[in-house]
Amino acid sequence: MPKILSQRSALILIVIAQFLGTSLWFAGNAAAPEWELILGKEGIVPMLTSVVQLGFITGTFLYALGSIPDRYSPVDVFFFSAVLASLSNLLILVLPFSYASLLIFRFLVGFFLAGIYPVGMKIAADYFEKGLGGALGFLVGALVLGTAFPFLLKGLGITISWKIILFSTSFLAILGGALIGFLVPNGPFRKSNPKFDLSLLPKLAKNNSLKASAGGYFGHMWELYTFWAFLPALILALTQDSVSASQSSFWTFLVIASGGVSCALGGQIALRKGSKQVALFSLIGSGLCGVILLIFPGVSGFWVLPFLLFWGLLVTADSPQFSTLVAQSVSPEHRGTALTLVNSLGFGLTIVSIYLTTWLIAELDVRTALGLLAIGPAVGISIFFWFKNSKN
Repeated sequence: MPKILSQRSALILIVIAQFLGTSLWFAGNAAAPEWELILGKEGIVPMLTSVVQLGFITGTFLYALGSIPDRYSPVDVFFFSAVLASLSNLLILVLPFSYASLLIFRFLVGFFLAGIYPVGMKIAADYFEKGLGGALGFLVGALVLGTAFPFLLKGLGITISWKIILFSTSFLAILGGALIGFLVPNGPFRKSNPKFDLSLLPKLAKNNSLKASAGGYFGHMWELYTFWAFLPALILALTQDSVSASQSSFWTFLVIASGGVSCALGGQIALRKGSKQVALFSLIGSGLCGVILLIFPGVSGFWVLPFLLFWGLLVTADSPQFSTLVAQSVSPEHRGTALTLVNSLGFGLTIVSIYLTTWLIAELDVRTALGLLAIGPAVGISIFFWFKNSKN
């Protein structure tokens, strides 16, 4: 392992490793059509997505409870988590195939992803005492592009065997873990916190700066994954079913991928304007997109794709900047715990938001239900300013 690594080299390796490691996240969604045929069971995608999310929520909470990213080398945590996530993914191939085993191993994939996504941000924070917003912009942007990739394959009509999907994503995740484990040393600004302290989480809960940043992040998360989950349905509704399934998938790819670009661009803007300004501008802007959809539910024709692209740009750009604010709100020896805990709670909210929106769609319609996502940014902004103006 090298003793010295430049910020630029470290960031490039972390971004690549993060992208490779998180390829496991939506591998199940890409393989789902074949699994439905094998199992003779339709509509398993929502459950597959939910168990990975639940695994991630459980994993991040336990990693945070044990202060794993701060008590141990985050580089080692990333490496071993990537290996264990990959093995969990491969066990679907090795052991007798059933719906129950599929859900169990996808849950475990999500569990060990807790040592990849937030811990990758922790490693980046250990390299960037200044300019963290720009670094996390690239990091989260890579994850967003990975999220969009399956929709590109579907939009282009490319089908890949589920076994190849599992083998390839597991290999990529192990490769990502190896890049971090063998090529990236712990950052120069890392401060370890070797002791186990059960009182740490209650102490963090008293930090108003952390609560303000987390509140903004929660408002963002209430909107983000639900918007992505129902984006294909929204496209069909706004175009009045005038686009084909492949076109809808390709449009979905463009909208989600635009968020990856905005994360990177927003990070560069944050270097000059500050993470707070970028995060709040993006959160307010995405919330206003929801309001526009409520006021003008008949957005149609030429304006559908530009409107959704604009929403896609704004709905994601605040994520790395709120994470930057979270990291900056605590002492260096607690950054890993804070980032992991906030991720856990934020992803927990996504499940509530998705299921509530599912019910609203059945009662109202997809345009109104997604327009009401504006409540998330509104509450997030309110929490942010409430705690920012309060004293610890």
